[in-house]
Amino acid sequence: MKVPGRVAIVHSWLNQYGGAERVLEHLHGLFPKAPIYTSMFDPRVFPAEYQRWDIRTSFLQRVPLSRSHHQLMLFLYPMAFESFDFRGYDLVLSLSSGFSHGVRVSPPGKHVSYCLSPPRFLWTFDQYVRLEGVGRLTRLGLSATVPFLKRWDYVASKRVGRFVAISQVIQERIRRCYGRPSALIYPAIEVDSFPTSDEVDDYFLVVSRLIPYKRIDLAIEACNRLKLPLKIVGTGRSRAALERIAGPTIEFLGKVDEVTLRQMYARCRALIFPGEEDLGLTPVETQAAGRPVIALGRGGTMETIIEGKTGTFFPEQTADSLVEALEHFDYRAYDSQCIRQHVRSRFDIAVFREQFLDFLKGELCTS
Repeated sequence: MKVPGRVAIVHSWLNQYGGAERVLEHLHGLFPKAPIYTSMFDPRVFPAEYQRWDIRTSFLQRVPLSRSHHQLMLFLYPMAFESFDFRGYDLVLSLSSGFSHGVRVSPPGKHVSYCLSPPRFLWTFDQYVRLEGVGRLTRLGLSATVPFLKRWDYVASKRVGRFVAISQVIQERIRRCYGRPSALIYPAIEVDSFPTSDEVDDYFLVVSRLIPYKRIDLAIEACNRLKLPLKIVGTGRSRAALERIAGPTIEFLGKVDEVTLRQMYARCRALIFPGEEDLGLTPVETQAAGRPVIALGRGGTMETIIEGKTGTFFPEQTADSLVEALEHFDYRAYDSQCIRQHVRSRFDIAVFREQFLDFLKGELCTS
């Protein structure tokens, strides 16, 4: 099924590689000839395939420090995205957790925003600066700019023709922040690219950026108490602090290659996921490899994990709550093929493509 006409994709920034960029890759897979408009692009941190894409940057690409310190550019982002010219496009598809939904699209072109989240630093400012460990001076600077940007963000949301949310959590946030309804299409993974294993090794796993709000400290403290082996994959500014509290059963692996990571998914007892996320692709990837997840029972994981079948929840974001869950957890009670089939039915790339193209076809056929 094809969506006719010229398509453009818009992304807030391309200066770091993470979950949002994996979603971008799937959107680009739907429309491989579509140019990607973004505020800035740093090719050094991206896979080589990005070099072959038609990536078009704003004036921020030429501003000193924009790619290494993009937070300093806050006041310039609205101007950057409003400066793009989308005349001649039938569909503009923005992928946004920041500013990309603020583009101007003139009729008859249509604008669909695949929303990762309304900007958290604008709509939940106090919680954002607390969880991110933002320093006092940065907090003061943000406090001065947030009211202006929040007003711009609300006005920009009214330019969007239709919102699509990545989870029920985000649907509710779009409704609360923007007063807009949204469709729901979960982001995807390629389930068949994740190997499974008949053998399980003696370790629990964390895969995450090592930053404060991910609450990796809870996994470390719980495994310290129970003397459980825990392997931590990922890098981030909190690594030194986390290493200081880690006991002898905790191992920090830093960044690992994709093949190694998928093998670790397949052979772990379970993934521990102690943070509250809007969805969380790491638990989905773990389940694709046939392994269960032990997760905080809040946020997007409530949509990706089935209690007792593909994982289990701990109710409070405390080490005590996680310790109790680990004490009652038995990895042998989970069927790897049942776990994998759950992910295939809801999060496989084939499901995503069919749902997204069906939705877009309906949008473009609406007069």
